[in-house]
Amino acid sequence: MKKYVTAAVIITSLLSSVPLHAGQDDAFVEFKVLKPEIAIKLAVNTMSLCRDMGYQVGVAVVDRFGLTQAFVKDRYAGLHVEETAKRKAWTAVSFRGPTLDLDAATKPDKEGFGIRFISQPLPLGGGVPIEADGSIVGGIGVSGAPGTEIDDECARAGIAAIEDELLGF
Repeated sequence: MKKYVTAAVIITSLLSSVPLHAGQDDAFVEFKVLKPEIAIKLAVNTMSLCRDMGYQVGVAVVDRFGLTQAFVKDRYAGLHVEETAKRKAWTAVSFRGPTLDLDAATKPDKEGFGIRFISQPLPLGGGVPIEADGSIVGGIGVSGAPGTEIDDECARAGIAAIEDELLGF
């Protein structure tokens, strides 16, 4: 009997000395995503803000996994804006940063140039991750303004317009 008690004490000591990371003992992962109503509101508000700046654009909002939650296209925006807006939003989520930064980091003379040969990413400005409580909850992509810097500006203005609602997450 003494052997078993000693073995139990040793095993308990060993287990208590190994730190467990948060969630390591759980079979589930918790995360946040935008509600569909917020995604739609963000897309429509961003399109309206861009229109007020004089630009006809398409706006896509994706969830944290890159799946499209909302897409809107202004009446005179080009045919290409649906694909490019969605890919910019997907890229912002996938690479966890603004696509304008990724554009600079993947120029032909840069180490990240190979990213331009993957089918889905689109390293052009206009894609911005949406964050709440330090976590990416989605992404927005804007396409159609005359320049990727303006697409980026429109995306950021759209996020800023709903910032109060993101604080509630």
